Amino acid sequence: MVRRAVTRKSTAGKAGKAGAAGRSVSARRPEVRLPPLAAYGGELEPDGDYDGQEFGGLDLADQEGPGSRFMDCALRECGLDRTDLGRARFIDCVLEGIRGVGTDLGEASLRDVEVVDARLGGVQLHGAVFERVLIRGGKIDYLNLRGAKLKDVVFEGCVLAEPDFGGAELERVEFRDCVLREADLSGVRMKDVDLRTVAELGIARGVDRLAGAVISTAQLLDLAPAFAAQIGVRVEDAPGG
Repeated sequence: MVRRAVTRKSTAGKAGKAGAAGRSVSARRPEVRLPPLAAYGGELEPDGDYDGQEFGGLDLADQEGPGSRFMDCALRECGLDRTDLGRARFIDCVLEGIRGVGTDLGEASLRDVEVVDARLGGVQLHGAVFERVLIRGGKIDYLNLRGAKLKDVVFEGCVLAEPDFGGAELERVEFRDCVLREADLSGVRMKDVDLRTVAELGIARGVDRLAGAVISTAQLLDLAPAFAAQIGVRVEDAPGG
């Protein structure tokens, strides 16, 4: 039986010390300043090169753009159902209001990127590399980040339902006012990961992989049964107690 630990409506006070490691280290946020953009109205192409273009309200469903490079671009209100963007590179980009099911971004690279109010389901980001990325608002179901590398990443005010971080590396990652439901942390490696302001924290697997994370006192109390079970401690009240 899978053990699950859930905390709800946690609040965080002032930043304290994260164990022997000292104070928690904040993630560096992207600073995206887009130039004037040219509207794009065509279809995606494999290994396409897109520079300073705006994809506004386009239906890109089922299109093929693996290996494409997006620099100083904006994708706004675009449909990405089953769109193939495997190994794509996004540099200094804004992805706002994108939506789609089964979007393939496996082994993609995102650097200095803002993702705002995304509505995605089953998005594939396994083996992806994130550096200075902000994911704010929206809802992502069944996010696959297995084997991904995240550095200086902030999840803010978003809902992540059953995200899979299996085998991923997280360094300077913050989850601020987020909902994490049934997260899979199997084999994850963490360094300076801040979970203190998570509004709802549910861990389906990998509670033993929280080394390198900082949590609040309330979260610690909620997670105590899962920690005890992990090391084989049985918690029972004495008869008559």
